[in-house]
Amino acid sequence: MEHIEHLGIAVKSLEASIPIYEKLLNTKCYKRESVESEHVITAFFKTGNNKIELLQATSDESAIAKFIEKRGEGIHHVAYLVRNIHAEMERLRSEGFRLLNEKPKLGADNKLICFIHPKDTSGVLMELCQEILE
Repeated sequence: MEHIEHLGIAVKSLEASIPIYEKLLNTKCYKRESVESEHVITAFFKTGNNKIELLQATSDESAIAKFIEKRGEGIHHVAYLVRNIHAEMERLRSEGFRLLNEKPKLGADNKLICFIHPKDTSGVLMELCQEILE
């Protein structure tokens, strides 16, 4: 794993949360994106070398909707940048980690993604992300 790529924060409303984070981070939201496979709309912020991803559910079936219903708004996941998501997934499987995805899937911000089961990471949902090279 290279470094933390972003922190994912579950919110009820991007319209309400974006202005808060723009004031807090003293920067504008640089990108909004719908990820239909995950039933979310995302908003991204950069501050220094760090990124924050706000996630709003677009369906009651979304993992974000279920997360907010159970735990309320807040940090949803920590995402790590990897060079080769397939190799990293295989390495983690061999170390006994359970992955929530059998193969990488398309995520926001031009990334392939895979999640690690939080029961194997002290209750923290971890995401692997790899840049999609064109």
